[in-house]
Amino acid sequence: MPTLDDEVMAFDPEEFLAVQGDVRDPYPDLAAERVANPVKKVNLAEEFGIVPDPNLPPPPDMYTAFSYDAVRTVLSDDSSFSSSGYKDVMGFLMGHTILEMDAPEHPPHRRLVASAFRPRMMENWKQTVIQKTVDELLDRVVAKGSCDLVRSLTFPFPVRVIARLLGLPPEDWATFQKLSIELIGVSVNFERAIKASQELHAYFTNVITEKRVTPGDDLISQLIDAEVEGQKLDDEAIIAFLRLLLPAGAETTYRSSGNLLYLLLTHPEVLEEVRENRDLLPQTIEEALRLEPPLLFVMRTAIRDVEVAGVTIPGGAQVGVSMGAANRDPSRWDDPDVFDIHRPPVQHISFAAGPHLCLGTHLARMETTVAIERVLDRLPNLRLDPSVEDVHIHGLTFRSPTSLPVLFDPS
Repeated sequence: MPTLDDEVMAFDPEEFLAVQGDVRDPYPDLAAERVANPVKKVNLAEEFGIVPDPNLPPPPDMYTAFSYDAVRTVLSDDSSFSSSGYKDVMGFLMGHTILEMDAPEHPPHRRLVASAFRPRMMENWKQTVIQKTVDELLDRVVAKGSCDLVRSLTFPFPVRVIARLLGLPPEDWATFQKLSIELIGVSVNFERAIKASQELHAYFTNVITEKRVTPGDDLISQLIDAEVEGQKLDDEAIIAFLRLLLPAGAETTYRSSGNLLYLLLTHPEVLEEVRENRDLLPQTIEEALRLEPPLLFVMRTAIRDVEVAGVTIPGGAQVGVSMGAANRDPSRWDDPDVFDIHRPPVQHISFAAGPHLCLGTHLARMETTVAIERVLDRLPNLRLDPSVEDVHIHGLTFRSPTSLPVLFDPS
């Protein structure tokens, strides 16, 4: 049985980098595409070197939406664009989740799941779960005067928050965290991720059975009790949602909080401004989410022939949705490549839009807010370690720093 002190929350940055690629700044290329083609048909041979096999059915057409208006249209129009393609991409790993559902199945299922994320519940979690978790992790480094904030905080804390929210016993946290990291790392090691998914299914089956007999004040008990218009979630639906929480909740939160810390550490004047005036933190979080979202692309499938930005997308086509390009559209933001926490508030699209707007947006913002506040409170004189060169954000689809080596005044 692993323990948290065995560093099971750690990961191999080189493994993740090999998959996500050392792409430092994809935004100039995205901007060029957005100007030339707000919606572009993808040439599979030119872009990916894929040559269709004449003995097989031709692959579906592929398009990418780059401009803000085009991206928002694709994400919001569920009568023309479907999320069902995620069944083939993620269904084998997670089960049947809301990620792949369309109307009429999606709305009632989403309401059932959302009922467990009531504002009152989330406010209760702020100190009893989120702050407690962040402080436990910071307790391990405050006396040292240095650490890697990715390994010490941003990577482990969202999974441990989820473990607490689910009401899992502390003696299970290390194993849960290990399996969660292996599941999230499906692009790093496919077979390991499948095995982790199966082990999590067996584990959650036992936990749900126990909580049906002895419910608690936790997310799993809330999901068991949830009822909308006479419908309830069965065990398979609950397990699918719990496994989806890991990439949808833990991975995006660790990446977005890491991106925000990177931006603050590389803009020390902004870091000091936020440290002195915490009222600036909400708009700082939103600006970081706009400028460096954790996920640059999502996928949709055209249900029917539909015109977007003057381009006809045929039914059955796969559509890449570039939220990273949309978030830097100069028609919506002045100087969009600048980290400016004082810019007028304009809603970004990092949490998607429409029916599949991220269910955990409020929780993600709360987690990031608490984490940054506690870092500012407990790590005085925080700065990047000048002896470590070339710290940066990586990735073309998923983006985050693989390390954030920092110095601070020990306490």
